[in-house]
Amino acid sequence: MSFSNALIFLGKLKDSLRDLLPVVLVVGIFQVAVVQKPLPEGVSLVDLTLGLGFVIVGLTFFVQGLQQGLFPLGEGLARELVSRGSAFWLFVFAFTLGFGSTIAEPALIAVAGQAAIMVSQSGLIEASEAAQATFAVTLRLVVAVAVGAAVSLGVLRILKGWPLHLIIIGGYVIVLILTLLAPAEIVGIAYDSGGVTTSTITVPLVTALGVGLATAIKGRNPVLDGFGLIAFASVMPIIFVLVFGIVAFEGG
Repeated sequence: MSFSNALIFLGKLKDSLRDLLPVVLVVGIFQVAVVQKPLPEGVSLVDLTLGLGFVIVGLTFFVQGLQQGLFPLGEGLARELVSRGSAFWLFVFAFTLGFGSTIAEPALIAVAGQAAIMVSQSGLIEASEAAQATFAVTLRLVVAVAVGAAVSLGVLRILKGWPLHLIIIGGYVIVLILTLLAPAEIVGIAYDSGGVTTSTITVPLVTALGVGLATAIKGRNPVLDGFGLIAFASVMPIIFVLVFGIVAFEGG
């Protein structure tokens, strides 16, 4: 690594530390001033320091990887598919991008596992590890399909020039109606599912697709038309999970 590259990397490390500093300060202040108890058993100050260091370095590499590789790749693929005039492959790419990035989303994996435990305790599924594992995988698949459908809808909106706000309003009207029909135990999980999809992996890739697509299509504004796919990726999983809850539990 050259000296200039080392300086650039150190600058990015500084940016990551700055971004994480508020979280570290909040946790530290509450631990010292409010909780006023020793660290949990098995956790030392050295462990915390090393863990924080790993997070900072990992976040730096992750952001750099997105900026250097995945973001340009997403934009480039969108432009190439538009230039070929292949609507079919564009929609296939949009769906698989949304599905693949979501199924690998760490936040969704964590939430699905926790949701399976809570649903099991509420009595909606059997209180067994097998039933919990099945529910967690099913929930992840439902959310991933929802995001794939959302990204495809977002691509269609960009191609057609449909107004973003009307689709979003319509989506949340459907959410409110389904909320009244779905099992109460599923409602919170559904709403959280819409939030965890817009996380570290999905957001950069989907945004890259939208911006690249709007840039490649004549008459589209990348600022006005390139963004908004993440909004679809937030509301669509709520709808899909609520419908899943109605079909799987209310219907049974």
